[in-house]
Amino acid sequence: MNKKILVIPGDGIGPEVTTWGKAVLEKIAEVYGHDFSFQEALMGHVAIEATGNPLPDETLAKAQQSDAILFGAVGHAKYDNDPAAKVRPEQGLLKIRKELGLYANLRPILLFDELLDASSIKPSILKGTDILFFRELTGDVYFGEKKRSEDGNTASDLMIYERYEIERIAHKAFEAAMTRNKRLCSVDKANVLESSRLWRETVQQVSKNYPEVETEHMFIDNAAMQLIKDPKRFDVVLTANLFGDILTDEASQIAGSMGMLASASVGDGTGFFEPIHGSAHDIAGKDLANPLASILSVALMLDISFGLKAESQLIIDVIKKVLAEGFRTNDIADGSTNPYKVLGTQDMGKLILKFIDQQSLS
Repeated sequence: MNKKILVIPGDGIGPEVTTWGKAVLEKIAEVYGHDFSFQEALMGHVAIEATGNPLPDETLAKAQQSDAILFGAVGHAKYDNDPAAKVRPEQGLLKIRKELGLYANLRPILLFDELLDASSIKPSILKGTDILFFRELTGDVYFGEKKRSEDGNTASDLMIYERYEIERIAHKAFEAAMTRNKRLCSVDKANVLESSRLWRETVQQVSKNYPEVETEHMFIDNAAMQLIKDPKRFDVVLTANLFGDILTDEASQIAGSMGMLASASVGDGTGFFEPIHGSAHDIAGKDLANPLASILSVALMLDISFGLKAESQLIIDVIKKVLAEGFRTNDIADGSTNPYKVLGTQDMGKLILKFIDQQSLS
């Protein structure tokens, strides 16, 4: 198989983790006889520093010509401390999603049994959890009209959805539910928000095309509670942009660390694959970042964009083996009394490559 892959390292720990995501892709290509070609491009704070634009035209052009994109992270503390900044790293991420038509963000919350003690939630509650989130990406308050009064004392963000935006992601979520346990929970705030009432109405209509799927509707506040109280009750979760952003970060505690969560942003063309952990500038350059989320994002890429299910499963099996043998990065070992072998970013990445070789030969 021949595929063109664009690597966008981004900011903070992005370059450190995408180094190992790319290395795993190269190893998979070597083992299975694929031909993956790579380009790199700038986005985020590094792009602003170099060009003044968080998403340079050159980066967008390369993205549009690629079969898939492996992304690191965007963000910098200087923008967090300056809310008045007009040009921000995150604008590049929002724009590339819009330009590529990436309307569905898939975030699997796959719990490795070996990490049950890494979560702040009781293992008895967690064991067996396997959730797939579908977060809508191109609507909601992130893209609605934004206003600030002349005196600076009043601000508003328009929460807006069109029916077609809800329909297209709902179909993807229901199709995924049909391949899993045929259960879907749609999360909204239909008791208060008009946009949520349109959301619920549309999801109800789409559900008629999938009579085998048990469909549940839940308010966002209740869903946030139930996710911690009884995460096993969820299978496929469908929700809007803002709610999905919050719920999936909350769900990172189920997996033990944000460093273990991959994501895929997809539409009808090029897929965009990234860990959800952000730029984490406080640990950048310290060999502390967990590369496993980037590597799991590669597994998603191989499965979703390229249809290489065996290659994808090999990566997941290798990560299970690494964890079963007691290897950890600091974020999934911190606070534990178990005698784990704690590795830095570089050594964890090298170990994954070594185990891929071993697994492929066995």
